[in-house]
Amino acid sequence: MPYADLHAHTTNSDGTLELDEVPAAARDADVSVVAVTDHDRTHPGLDAPVVERDGVTLVHGIELRVDAGFGRVDLLGYGVVETDALAALVDRVQTDRAERGQRIIDNVEDHLGVELGIEGRPGLGRPNVARAVADHPDTDYTVQGVFDDLIGNDGPCYVARDVPTFDEGREVLAEACAVVGLAHPFRYDDPERALALTETLDAVERDYPYGDGVDADLAAVDAAATEHDLLVTAGTDAHERKLGVCGLDEADYEPLRERLAAHGDA
Repeated sequence: MPYADLHAHTTNSDGTLELDEVPAAARDADVSVVAVTDHDRTHPGLDAPVVERDGVTLVHGIELRVDAGFGRVDLLGYGVVETDALAALVDRVQTDRAERGQRIIDNVEDHLGVELGIEGRPGLGRPNVARAVADHPDTDYTVQGVFDDLIGNDGPCYVARDVPTFDEGREVLAEACAVVGLAHPFRYDDPERALALTETLDAVERDYPYGDGVDADLAAVDAAATEHDLLVTAGTDAHERKLGVCGLDEADYEPLRERLAAHGDA
């Protein structure tokens, strides 16, 4: 099992773990460090860049979606120190998230003729909607089936989001975070152009549970890391309760720990 899982979500966005449940989930996975990287918002329960909770190190992070021009990508910020600019950006994005979430819910309810019992709110994401559909007694969808048939990017119930540009997101995160990296480069339509963005970043996510059918050319990630002198991160991208699927060993985590220590208390 890895020492550090650097990509996890809580109920603050679209995960199922409460913040106070993360340490137990980490211990179950024999993980010592977890980065809490909720979508487009920081966690109010973390008051420093790095904290210790029940014997587990929690890194205060964020996953921010941005528009890179050729497509949308996700940036991972680690070691958050709140700034006015980050607070304003998060507020703007979360207002859009709540409105967009409600439109998706309305579309799904109209399409299926059911009431899901959830409402748009800050932090809500498509996994919340998918779980609500899958749990509904009058549907026979799986969570993945909801994405495949209804709310995926080409689905009949999909609604696009308004997101900041890559440059704006990078600049705001660079001011607030110890490290800003590119998440899961092979989830994008053009991984080569996505990896090229790392020229202006600090890190890149190398190991990630892409699943079947994804040709993750890790040699290309390693080449980008070498060319741009990047830190390497890795994580489960946990939305459910299982951690430790991907991550870094203790030696590979050390450079990030040092960068976090220089930014705040680690």
